Amino acid sequence: MEGASSAAQEPSPPAAAAPAPRQTCRARLLSRFKEKLCTWHVVKTLALGQMLSLFICGTAVTSQFLAERFQVNTPMLQSFINYCLLFLVYTTTLACRKDGNSLLQILKGKWWKYLLLGLADVEANYTIVKAYQYTTLTSVQLLDCFGIPVLMALSWFILRARYKLIHFIAVAVCLLGVGTMVGADTLAGRQEGEGSNVVIGDVLVLLGASLYAISNVSEEYIVKNLSRVEFLGMVGLFGTIISALQLGIVEHKDIANIQWNWKIALLFLAFALCMFGLYSFMPIVIRVTSATSVNLGILTADLYSLFFGLFLFGYKFSVLYLLSFAVIMVGFILYCSTPTRTAETAETSLPLAASTGFDNLALKVEENHLDVAAVSPAQHSREESGAGEALTAEPPAL
Repeated sequence: MEGASSAAQEPSPPAAAAPAPRQTCRARLLSRFKEKLCTWHVVKTLALGQMLSLFICGTAVTSQFLAERFQVNTPMLQSFINYCLLFLVYTTTLACRKDGNSLLQILKGKWWKYLLLGLADVEANYTIVKAYQYTTLTSVQLLDCFGIPVLMALSWFILRARYKLIHFIAVAVCLLGVGTMVGADTLAGRQEGEGSNVVIGDVLVLLGASLYAISNVSEEYIVKNLSRVEFLGMVGLFGTIISALQLGIVEHKDIANIQWNWKIALLFLAFALCMFGLYSFMPIVIRVTSATSVNLGILTADLYSLFFGLFLFGYKFSVLYLLSFAVIMVGFILYCSTPTRTAETAETSLPLAASTGFDNLALKVEENHLDVAAVSPAQHSREESGAGEALTAEPPAL
């Protein structure tokens, strides 16, 4: 009887605490929010990337019209008009500012940095176009992709971007789509001619791709940490100066031989507007995503040019073009589906980003959620018990 009574008096072990309904509901809402955010982010990035591809397609189509129909090959003149538009819109905007980010203040502290950036941007545009005179279209399309691994390496060391395995798989899928496009070109008979000097042409392509990577990484840093208008205004200023000097040196004879008419003038204007739109919207897309995802998205620009070429230049259609487009899109969606991570540093001399962008927003939400979840119920109970002991140890007030 005594054993039975003592057994009855012993306290039963506490049952496992059920999760609080409020915490469970909050976790579900957070999970749904993250899913919708990531889905909307992928769709938005996909749409913005294809808009940039259409701008690039417009520049390619107008340049081809000028070269084939009117025998006009003046890439430096075309770039000069674009830089003049950037100067008129964005550099004058900087000049009208009266705060600390005015044109004079920027030039006093960082003029030589933007001079190097403008030089890289101008020469990137020039070397890629110049390479078509020496090498084949296949080499340009394949070697131009060299800029993507260079861009990822620069982002790793300069922007401290950290990639996951799925990002490398996505890049490989996109490059596979480019290879499919080149194969379709070969079967369609578009790879005519071997170029006058393939080695020089290939070197120019690799140089241009590397300069594009440098320009894009610098653009991502500036638009995320400083200002989009500052980037475009300074590129417009130094790009106009550099392209004007280079224009007078290498293309003055070609410009003098142009038989001007309203069609040629209209093509020059269309090219300049497409290039201006590309430069104006790319910083917005890079701020939302990253330079790497933008460069993966615009791989479809050549395919859009091919589709337009079916009607404008009589290209032969191949089913591999559609397959290539689908493969590039799959790789691009794979890359954007998982946000990249930025390595944290204890001390840095670089200014902090004003906005993390949608590319890292889901990751930040997840980290905050994990930080909150790390405070376990046991820790709460220990804190409460510690507070209770402190109260009981305190002598009662008299």
